[in-house]
Amino acid sequence: MGWAMADKDGGGRQPLGPEHRGEDAPAHGDHRVDIGGNASGTVIAGHHNVVIDAHGSTVNLLQPQERPKPVRRESVALLPRRQRDPVGREADLEELGATLRRHGLVQLWGPPGVGKSTLLRHAARRLDAGPDGVLFLNGAHRESEDLAQEIFEACYEAPGYAPTGPELRRLMAGVRVAVYIDDAELTPEQLRLLTDAAPDATFVLASRERTLLGESGQLELRGLSRAAGLQLLGEELGLPLPQHERAAAHELCGLSLGRPLLLLRAAGLARTGAAGELRLPRAAEIEGLLPLLFEGLDPAAVGALRLLATLGDAELDPVHVGALCGVAEPAAVCARLARLGLAEATERGFRGVADVVPEIRRWAPAAFPALFPADRLCDHFARWAALPTTTASQVADHGRALEVVAELAEEQGRPDLAVRLARAVSPSLAQSLRFGVWGRLLDRGESAAQQAGDATARAYFTHEKAIRCLMTGRRVVAAVLLAEAVVLWRQLGDTEGVDAALNAQQYTPAPSVPTPGATAPGGGGETPPGNDPDPGGAAGGDPGVTAGTDVGTAAGPDPGAAGPGTGTAPGSGPGAAAEPAGHSPSGGDAGPVPAGDGGGQPWGDPGTSPVGDAGAAHGAGTGTGAVPNAPVDPATAFAAHSSGAAAGGAAAGGAAAGAGAVLPGALWASLLPTVIGVVVAVALGVGIYQVAASDDRSATESASGPQDELAGVWRDEAGNVFRITGTGDGAYEVDVQATCGESTTVEITGGSGSYRATMPVWDETACGTAVGEADLAIEVASDRSSAAVQVTERSDGSWECYTCGPQNWTRLS
Repeated sequence: MGWAMADKDGGGRQPLGPEHRGEDAPAHGDHRVDIGGNASGTVIAGHHNVVIDAHGSTVNLLQPQERPKPVRRESVALLPRRQRDPVGREADLEELGATLRRHGLVQLWGPPGVGKSTLLRHAARRLDAGPDGVLFLNGAHRESEDLAQEIFEACYEAPGYAPTGPELRRLMAGVRVAVYIDDAELTPEQLRLLTDAAPDATFVLASRERTLLGESGQLELRGLSRAAGLQLLGEELGLPLPQHERAAAHELCGLSLGRPLLLLRAAGLARTGAAGELRLPRAAEIEGLLPLLFEGLDPAAVGALRLLATLGDAELDPVHVGALCGVAEPAAVCARLARLGLAEATERGFRGVADVVPEIRRWAPAAFPALFPADRLCDHFARWAALPTTTASQVADHGRALEVVAELAEEQGRPDLAVRLARAVSPSLAQSLRFGVWGRLLDRGESAAQQAGDATARAYFTHEKAIRCLMTGRRVVAAVLLAEAVVLWRQLGDTEGVDAALNAQQYTPAPSVPTPGATAPGGGGETPPGNDPDPGGAAGGDPGVTAGTDVGTAAGPDPGAAGPGTGTAPGSGPGAAAEPAGHSPSGGDAGPVPAGDGGGQPWGDPGTSPVGDAGAAHGAGTGTGAVPNAPVDPATAFAAHSSGAAAGGAAAGGAAAGAGAVLPGALWASLLPTVIGVVVAVALGVGIYQVAASDDRSATESASGPQDELAGVWRDEAGNVFRITGTGDGAYEVDVQATCGESTTVEITGGSGSYRATMPVWDETACGTAVGEADLAIEVASDRSSAAVQVTERSDGSWECYTCGPQNWTRLS
């Protein structure tokens, strides 16, 4: 099913494809995006069959006999592009091979421009492949779940299928491939999740910094030797170094610290003098090297570089350079920029080099404005994504570029353009099964829809975010978002959207029902924090549920009406949410509940419902094959509680101040009458320490001295703010609080950036009862401005953790 999105005046254009050669962008307000071709499709995520539709996707639960049976490929050969052998890296290649044989997991690290990507490509082609083959992947702006899915697709024939975490590990067991991942800038926990997904594979991971301490082989890549640097200069110049330039060449090798990038630029700038002699730049010219290179570019190259600078670190296929810049041979132009060290060639195309992006923006003359206009970019990419010849994988490969373009549109005051772009690409991103980039574009689209006041788009993005949560195992968050989507569709009079959301709602668990009228311990009608048992704190985080998003405020013509949602969709804070294993929503015995992975791309086993599998009985008296939750239209309940429950929802959205909040009790009871007993763990600092991002450092400095790497005020991804204080001798404390008001002080110990603690887990259904513990691990970044956090359950099988997983904290003071 296709759909069209047009302005009120009906103005439009024909779909724009790669053949476009840079004609003027349409006038303000004259945009039309016709979505067809790839706008619909079917994929299978875990145990769910999902029909992707540009209006709103629908979900069906697959019986075991209906699930795909992936076929193993005989061999895998996903090799990097060919390149000439790197100069002076023979010893590094030998050391890399030896380290890989000893450890099976190697982290190759070093500063930008030192040649990591070049060596990694060389190693993927020259070192012995695994018994089952070799893969080379680019990890830039990719979640560990997306990379694991890419490895699976390379090893198995199973189009349109994303297995659950346990199923993925089962399928990949015994697959002995060698995996090389460039730009693997992931947290230690994300890297561990990635390598665990293919337990018998070997990995070489290239990154800027060393992050896998004591868990892998390590190889720091340093600059070239003086002899190798001179050799590289000679090869780039295409002739032996003249005697009179040898002193300058030696000086350049020293100034560059042996990094090939600066030597490439110096060779590119070498020019022929009046007497026909070659001249290398001198030391005094190094600071102004980039502007000197810019001045030697032709207009086509400047236009291409300007486009790459606009997109920052996003990769771009040369075909888009040709379409947007009017360049006849874009691949050749981009390759010339790469040889000058002004762009970087990747497996998907080209991207700007980090230090070039700000320089070209400063240097750009009046004839070439620094940035491309957002309307031109949005129009191009939306039309390209709509072409029948554009595949879902091509759209996913350009995910970072699409994010940057949507963000640029918002910055330039055109959120409507960001909405159109996000809606145009969302179906393809869903079909690509790259849930990380899909989630980020959905977040961006929803934010833009709120800014633009586009109620239809907001309903769509809310609906699709719910579907994504369901596909990735975050079922409780999916239930909240679907309830809101039903209200939003209903307010728009869109019965098709209502039906699609209600259809998906039957596969979500019923959230716990608080006592009607109950308030937080502090009173004032505030909803207790931490009440969302599935805040999305799964492996790799949940980019599809953005911290701070107002899920509880209904969009539409009546902005004063409160919607059936939460203040934020938490997933952060080191607390763990859990559910008693085998607990039936109706109080009956639905059988044991297999424990998931805590969420993730669909690693949390979304098919494993809290009420058992599709064939399991749902509550007392329900026969085999019954659906988990009968869909209930929340609009009726919403209207019935407009003065009471709706007001409670508004209070939850506003007063929770970033903490998790549930729907009003009476409304939840109407929406989802089956109660699931849920254990909700602590939420760090919620209700104990809530402050704005102030500059209050006094407590931190007095307890542990200034600039202590752990003590201070931190904020998690859901917006919860808390304070860690030092108690001396490398010990720290933080107060934590549960839903029913229980609180305790947790002691944290460690040093040198690595800290550990043990936290209690309380039972929400029996206030004051602790059911277990969770381990908290904190890795503080070297600049002390952020921290990677991992929460791991200690369960005896009687309860299941829903919020355990990685988190990211940001320091406020």
